[in-house]
Amino acid sequence: MNLSASMVKELREKSGAGMMDCKKALVETNGNMQDAIDWLRKQGLSAVAKKSSRVAAEGLIGISINGIQGAMVEINSETDFVARNELFQNFVKKCSNLVLTYKSDIDALKDLPFPDTGRSVDQELSNNIATIGENMNIRRAEYLEVSEGILVSYIHNKVTEDLGKLGVMVAIESQAQEDQLLDAGKQIAMHIAATSPKALDIDDLDDNLVKREREVLIDQAMSSGKPKEIAEKMVQGRLQKFFQEVVLNEQISVIDGETKIKDVLKKLSNDLGTEVKIKDFKILKLGEGIEVVENDFAAEVAATAGIK
Repeated sequence: MNLSASMVKELREKSGAGMMDCKKALVETNGNMQDAIDWLRKQGLSAVAKKSSRVAAEGLIGISINGIQGAMVEINSETDFVARNELFQNFVKKCSNLVLTYKSDIDALKDLPFPDTGRSVDQELSNNIATIGENMNIRRAEYLEVSEGILVSYIHNKVTEDLGKLGVMVAIESQAQEDQLLDAGKQIAMHIAATSPKALDIDDLDDNLVKREREVLIDQAMSSGKPKEIAEKMVQGRLQKFFQEVVLNEQISVIDGETKIKDVLKKLSNDLGTEVKIKDFKILKLGEGIEVVENDFAAEVAATAGIK
């Protein structure tokens, strides 16, 4: 049969599988596109276990907002190419919708029926691994709700609607109307994306994080020749600077560069005549914390081609 480069390209775009796998699938199925997709799936099903050991640090963050509820998931793949695959995008979208109902329990999410398939979410994940040809992983899920107010989301490096590389959700509590809160909420969500705060308030910070920072600051002061009692006093001021860097309400807004977030909210409360406060926020950065081994791409291609 006559196998054209455009056929291989089309199958790669539809399946997300590797170029050589696509070429072999088309040869095995005499150029029938649908049969080739099925062939890749069948071959992939036997290789899912092997693929599961490969590092998946790419993929997408997906967000779903439904009134006063918000959900966010991180689903990883091996390459950025898969993030542009429609099958993968739909999987992420539907998983974020499911989190709206079942919240942040990953194990519970995996056991849920995946819409219109007759399979569970975990089985659909395995099916996608087989079809696309890469390891994938449902890594994290976050859920927020607010009884009175609004939920605002922001996606950075957007691939398509509500899908991207970094996601933020903010729950804003207030009796004010939604349209009165929306602009401020969007600005705060963008601020969070830019600054990655560790906590909403100082009291919410992890005690071990504060203790570690305090010890580092004391050691720095003592190494400059200060006695320990003086160093400990100096640390109080330096800790305030640390809080301004990592605590959302203490941070300076990146929008105007001069007003603390808590003062932005105080002014908005005065303007609207009712209290406006942040109840909570969530931020997910794609692949954060996953150790990725850097490979020499040229050497990898040469090895694959048998070039010494």
